[in-house]
Amino acid sequence: MERKAVITGDIVNFTSLKPERREALVKDSKEMLHSLSPEQGHAAFFRGDSFQLLTADIGEALLKSIIIRCWFKKAEGAKQRSLLDAKVAIGFGGISYFGDSVLDADGEAFHLSGRTFDKMEDARLRIVVPDEGVNRQLTVIADLMDVIISGWTKSQAEVIYLLLENKTQQQMAAELGIAQSAVNNRIKLSNWKEIERTVNYISSIIK
Repeated sequence: MERKAVITGDIVNFTSLKPERREALVKDSKEMLHSLSPEQGHAAFFRGDSFQLLTADIGEALLKSIIIRCWFKKAEGAKQRSLLDAKVAIGFGGISYFGDSVLDADGEAFHLSGRTFDKMEDARLRIVVPDEGVNRQLTVIADLMDVIISGWTKSQAEVIYLLLENKTQQQMAAELGIAQSAVNNRIKLSNWKEIERTVNYISSIIK
């Protein structure tokens, strides 16, 4: 049975936005989500502000989850004290059935992701696999990652989002209208190197 990673999530602080802003955000976010998964039907929004995405492996799922969180954290219209964000649960396991889209699919990865997401309270990142011993380790690691990512400001989320689009610091500076030194400072303050090392470590232990 093929093993893949499934991201299940929703938008944090979505209801703080005005109705017309919510509608526009979901429309733009659907385009963003589909850009992360060019394969037909591998990404979808449902129940208004919830979404699901099928990816090849844990490393890819983690990076795409970070892109998604940055996308919402940098979104216009969010008040500084209630920045938008995303809550995501990543499940890695077998895929037993895939129909027209992720909303018409089944398998271990979907069950792990969906059930974990439903149990999440304050946490905004969870990673689960079929091995409970590994999951205990992943919960600790995810909590530490989440502390860093949840603390990112809108400006830090902007540069990490562009970094994950493989933009150079010069390109980021030009796009954001700031100095390259400011871009470099935002990347450092976001503790990106530590996040990147953690993503690589998780990828190395889950094959």
